[in-house]
Amino acid sequence: MKHEKNSRIPWEEYFMNIAKEIATRATCDRNHVGAVIVRDKNILSTGYNGSISGLPHCDENGHEMENGHCVRTIHAEANAIVQAARNGVRIDGAEIYITASPCYNCFKMIANAGIKKIYYGEFYRDERIKKHAKETGIELIHLGQ
Repeated sequence: MKHEKNSRIPWEEYFMNIAKEIATRATCDRNHVGAVIVRDKNILSTGYNGSISGLPHCDENGHEMENGHCVRTIHAEANAIVQAARNGVRIDGAEIYITASPCYNCFKMIANAGIKKIYYGEFYRDERIKKHAKETGIELIHLGQ
């Protein structure tokens, strides 16, 4: 997105920039992903891909691979939803900004959490999310990287 010099960046770019910064905390070197859940321009929760709290990370112990995917990590959007739940933060009707589009399992979690808009950077693999987003009325918005 472009913006004029001395003007403020659009909200979408602002929140995606925050998601990119959150991704720098990721602990799986196969892909660094960050997520931020927002409602009414207020940040409700954040998450990045990483191992179960207190357990070794991929960058410490290596990957746990299944079908070409590292399963040691919990995905960024799942961690953001879990953090909201742990802190009693209502996310129904919110939006989520993710540096990569959600995998199919995370998309289902996002949908059942009541999140209505998914902004994402790069597209990550699973075309099924496009079909189900249309069916459920969830907006999928590609912001690019």
